[in-house]
Amino acid sequence: MNISLILILTLALTNAQAKAIEKNRLLLAISKTDHTLVFIDTSTLKILGKATVGADPHEVVTSSDGKTAYVSNTGSGKLHEINVIDIKTMKALPSIDTGALLGPHGMVVNGEKLWFTSEGSKSVGRIDLKESKIDWLMGVGQNRTHMIQVSPDQKQIYVSNVDSGTISIFDNLLLPPPIPPIGAPLPGAKPQMGWLQTVIPVGKGAEGFDVSPDGKKIWVTNAHDATISVVDIASKKVIQTLNTKVLGISRIKFTPDGKRVLISSLRTGDLLIYDAASMKEIKKLNLGKGAAHILIEPDGERAFVSCTPAGYISIIDLNKMKILRTLDIGPRPDGMDWAP
Repeated sequence: MNISLILILTLALTNAQAKAIEKNRLLLAISKTDHTLVFIDTSTLKILGKATVGADPHEVVTSSDGKTAYVSNTGSGKLHEINVIDIKTMKALPSIDTGALLGPHGMVVNGEKLWFTSEGSKSVGRIDLKESKIDWLMGVGQNRTHMIQVSPDQKQIYVSNVDSGTISIFDNLLLPPPIPPIGAPLPGAKPQMGWLQTVIPVGKGAEGFDVSPDGKKIWVTNAHDATISVVDIASKKVIQTLNTKVLGISRIKFTPDGKRVLISSLRTGDLLIYDAASMKEIKKLNLGKGAAHILIEPDGERAFVSCTPAGYISIIDLNKMKILRTLDIGPRPDGMDWAP
């Protein structure tokens, strides 16, 4: 056989194997009624096991090394527990007590840090995962601080505040030394790094949001207004308001290539697919009684949407923009994440 042909066939086989390995990951999904974290093989869509979690599980995130899952328990802003699950054994480890930071909800892992929102305490906190301790917190001063994202360099934090109808952007900046109310500045006082919050009014019920893959814009769902606010991160201003005409839009997610945006409605069960460049709707799918959390595969081929009121997860073919099937993991599915 021709050497060049052998190399081509080998390369094709290697690419096919790599794609198969990439597909072979776990989907972690919460059943709120069963109080379980469910482990699903995405290649077969079979349930591999379940782990018991807390009284009111909402969101789940995976550690950077893929070994540990963290589940927040909100309890209408009253609970103070983040469950820790060993992914390999699917067993619970000692939980993290968030103390006075009540109602942990949105979470994101960045390196060895777990950042989370505290709905009941109007704050954001950060946990050192090596020590399982809170090592930083910051008050937000807005009502029902809900979802969170952190920039890759950890110098910007973005949070949504549902009942205040706002988005907060925190910048880690070099701030001037403090000036006392009376008298001259303290001798030897120097500028130091600190966090500066910018509060951006968006719409009523500002709940879900996502940062565009290029890091330039935030799209925010305003559940009570049926609108999407597009925020320019550099200027920290709303540059566009899109009327979806669909009430209850609660979650939003960019595809990995940044070309499309998926928006779910917990009230109507609709999944809207928007073209990111034109900001126009290109498809609407109805998934049943209500649609919530959205998770998209890294290759952008499928989306998984937890349909909480209907009691299943819908799997969407994003190339054909159609529903492939549904997956039953237990009543009231909600937060989801990937694990290797």
